[in-house]
Amino acid sequence: MAGGRMIRVAVVDDEPLARAGVVARLRGEPDVTVVGEFVDGHELATLRRPSVDVVIVDVQMPGRDGLDALATIPVAERPLAILLTAHENFAVRAFELQAVDYLLKPIDDDRFGEAIDRTRRQLRGPTMAAPTRRFAIRVGTRLSFIDADEVEWIEADGDYAVLHMQGQRHLLREPLHALARRLDPARFVRVHRSAIVRIDQVEELRPRPNRDAVLRLRDGTALRASRTYIETLLAALHRIA
Repeated sequence: MAGGRMIRVAVVDDEPLARAGVVARLRGEPDVTVVGEFVDGHELATLRRPSVDVVIVDVQMPGRDGLDALATIPVAERPLAILLTAHENFAVRAFELQAVDYLLKPIDDDRFGEAIDRTRRQLRGPTMAAPTRRFAIRVGTRLSFIDADEVEWIEADGDYAVLHMQGQRHLLREPLHALARRLDPARFVRVHRSAIVRIDQVEELRPRPNRDAVLRLRDGTALRASRTYIETLLAALHRIA
């Protein structure tokens, strides 16, 4: 819950099946309540905080699209927004509107969960737990400690995560999806179901025809960025450019 109360979410999408899919996912979140379902940007433009905490919005709808409708709401009254789209190239404008996240359709369940987690963090504000600054790595019977700022990228290894730094690998006894929630989202970005990168380590991004991309990190490591995560990655790169 945000501040001890339920998070109030409105879903705005002109496609009934898409709307139903979002609502079904939200029912699995114990601290979320759906306060309304809406079908176009005109209805979205009437929504205000504090009646609605978050809107989950399809970017492209008949009449007024989601981005234009959000832009008409005064900033002080604008709910947080998670944007949905089947198309790319809206990320920069989405983040200019301070969207919490930007998800490509068809929606990936892991990405949807991450977007809801980001929403929780924003609503909790300064009372939320601080991002992890150090990792405890067990080596035999002793513990070693690694600063998060030294980690260059992280990969999944079954139910574990592997921290990469200065050519070394360190096994962390925690699944990647759980670790992702503890990292500073301003510094670490998930680029694939099995990989997280420290954003300032990305030296090159090469798009591929299938809408994925290949990343080259400063140490020469090549990683695949999947289309599910690419827009969030591009927005993060844009912020530090």
